[in-house]
Amino acid sequence: MINIIMHGCNGRMGQVISDIAKQEEDVQIVAGIDIVDNKQNDYPVFTNIDDCDIDADVVIDFSSAKAVDKLYEYCEKRNLPVVLCSTGLSDEQIYAARDLSSKVAVLRSGNMSLGINTVMKALKTISKTLAQAGYDIEIVEKHHNQKLDAPSGTALMLADTINEQLDGEYSYKYDRSNLREKRPKKEIGISAVRGGTIVGDHDIIFAGADEVIEIKHRAYSRNIFAKGAIEAAKFLKDKPAGLYDMSDVLG
Repeated sequence: MINIIMHGCNGRMGQVISDIAKQEEDVQIVAGIDIVDNKQNDYPVFTNIDDCDIDADVVIDFSSAKAVDKLYEYCEKRNLPVVLCSTGLSDEQIYAARDLSSKVAVLRSGNMSLGINTVMKALKTISKTLAQAGYDIEIVEKHHNQKLDAPSGTALMLADTINEQLDGEYSYKYDRSNLREKRPKKEIGISAVRGGTIVGDHDIIFAGADEVIEIKHRAYSRNIFAKGAIEAAKFLKDKPAGLYDMSDVLG
C-alpha cells in the first residue's frame, strides 16, 4: 500500500485525485493539506503543513505557486518524495525544486496525462525538421475561466520541448498587440484563451508555405490528470533523490 499526502486536497484536482484513489487497491490518501478544512474528506486535513505528522510514502501537490515554498521545506525535513503538479511557478521556485531533488525524489510535470506526454515525444521527432524547413510555430491553449495562470504550464512545457530540439535558439512571444512588424522566424508564439469550463485544449501549429500541420490534444475530464498523478506517485515511492518527469513513468 502506498500512502499519499494530498497537498491542495480541497481544490478541484485534489478532490478528483481523492476520488480516483478510492478506486485503487494499492494507494490511499492518508492526509490532506489545504488552507481550509471543509470537513468533507475521509482523511485528516491540516490547514498548516507543519502540523501534519501523518506517516506517508509520497506527497502529490496540486495546489498553487504560493504554497510550494513551504511544501519544499516540509518534504526536505521529512525526506518525502513529491509529485509536483502546481503550475505558474516562478523561475526561483523551479530552481528550488531542482535543488530539492538533490535531497529527495521530485517528479515535476506541467501535465500528467499520457496523451500530452505522447505528444511531447512526437514533437521531439518532428520539430527540428519542420523548423529547418521554415515552418512557423505557434501554440494555442484554452482553459476554464477559473484558471489563474497564463499561459498554462502545459503550453510552456510543449514550447520548451520544441525549443530543446532547436538548440534553445527560439524566443517566446505571448502578445503581438503592441508590435507592428513581420513575424521573426526564430520565435514560438503562445496564446491563451480563458472561458467556460474548458478542461484543457492545446494546439501546436506548424505553419509552412502552402500547408499547415497541427497536433491537437483535448482533455475532456480531469480524471486523466488524476490517474497520471497517482501513477507518478506509485513510480516515485522508494526512488532515490533526483529530478524525474512523466517520461520516466511511461518508460
